Amino acid sequence: MIEAVVAALLTPFTEFAFMSRALFGSIFVSLAAGPLGVFLILRRMSLMADSMSHAILPGVAVAFLLAGVSMTAMLVGGLATGLLVAVLAGSVARSTGLKEDASFAAFYLISLGLGVLLISLKGSNLDLLHVLFGTVLGLDDSHLVFIMCVSSVTLVVLALMYRPLVIECLDPAFLKMEGGGGSLVHGGFLILLVVNLVAGYQVMGTLLVVGMMMLPAAAARFWGRTLGRQLVLAVCLGVVASYIGLVLSYHFGLPASSAIILSAGALYILSMLFGNQHGLLRSGR
Repeated sequence: MIEAVVAALLTPFTEFAFMSRALFGSIFVSLAAGPLGVFLILRRMSLMADSMSHAILPGVAVAFLLAGVSMTAMLVGGLATGLLVAVLAGSVARSTGLKEDASFAAFYLISLGLGVLLISLKGSNLDLLHVLFGTVLGLDDSHLVFIMCVSSVTLVVLALMYRPLVIECLDPAFLKMEGGGGSLVHGGFLILLVVNLVAGYQVMGTLLVVGMMMLPAAAARFWGRTLGRQLVLAVCLGVVASYIGLVLSYHFGLPASSAIILSAGALYILSMLFGNQHGLLRSGR
């Protein structure tokens, strides 16, 4: 019995190279996405991540249609449109009095519609599904190397800007008063966010990649009292969700990206119920 269970858990990754690549790709996405999600929650920018994941779609779509599955081209296109939407939304909010979240929502919906239109006109339905939902089971070595590089650079940059980033999250006025470069920190964080959304697109697609950021990070809030613990737990929960999702996908024929996100969602619900930091059942509510 135990041997059968172990075989069911390990066989997909020992016998099939595409499953191993999918697991490694998902793990490296989780390494950077989890900490970014924790900071997004701390900065009360959770919905901005979803907005940015849609905002990059036109740039990714144009790059995909012009250069095929070129991660460099998609990174440039995604960065261009993502940062453009961020600048436009901020400008409209400052000039018109419209709240920034409403401005972001308007621009990301325009971007989403434009991106889908571009792919529908110039590509096929398969291209559209590829961009929106990813192809985690189709990762090759070049995609893995790209994802690994992005995750590694992201962790290094987050470590370098950790203190000013935490201060900017908790008291931006103090950081500005001390000359800590609040706008530079905010801009750098947005660039990291967009770069990781583009890198994670190949694994989860533009519609689901934000789930790898927010669900493990939100679940970690129910287990970690300190920021450091939440950062580590977010990564661990993302890795566990990736593994469980891929195993379920293999044995039950489920879409891999959706299975990973639903596994992360299940971990979030369990954390919400049983977490030792304000979990519903542990707190007696």
